[in-house]
Amino acid sequence: MAQDPRDLDDAMLAFWRERHISTLTTTRPDGSPHVVPVGVTFDPETGTARVITSRTSRKARNVAAAGAQGLRVAVCQVDRARWATLEGVAVVRDEPEQVADAERRYEARYRTPRENPDRVVIEIAVDRVLGRG
Repeated sequence: MAQDPRDLDDAMLAFWRERHISTLTTTRPDGSPHVVPVGVTFDPETGTARVITSRTSRKARNVAAAGAQGLRVAVCQVDRARWATLEGVAVVRDEPEQVADAERRYEARYRTPRENPDRVVIEIAVDRVLGRG
C-alpha cells in the first residue's frame, strides 16, 4: 500500500525509528541491480532518507555516476510481517555539514559510526513509500 512520504501513519513512523538493517538498491552502469545491506535514517518532515558510506563504495559510485540529476533508488527494511520501502532519487553529498548531520542521525538510530575521512552521504529525496509498518 503506497503512502505519502510526508504523511505517514504512526505505525510506519515508529518502524523507521526502530533499529533495523535495510537494503539499498542502486543500478550498476550496465543496468543490473546492486543490493547491499545498509543503515538508513529517514526524516519524515523533509521526506529525506540518508545512508552514510565511503565515497569509494560501489553504491556511492553508482549514484555519483548518474550526475546532478541523481539516480532512482530504493531502501527496504523487513521485520517479520512488517516491511517498508522508500523510493526516490538519490545524490551523493560530501559537504562536511551534510556528512556530520547524517552521522548524528545514524548515531541516534544505530550507534556511533566509525571514523571515515572518505565518508559521504547518499541522500534520497523520497517520493514513494510502500509497506506495512
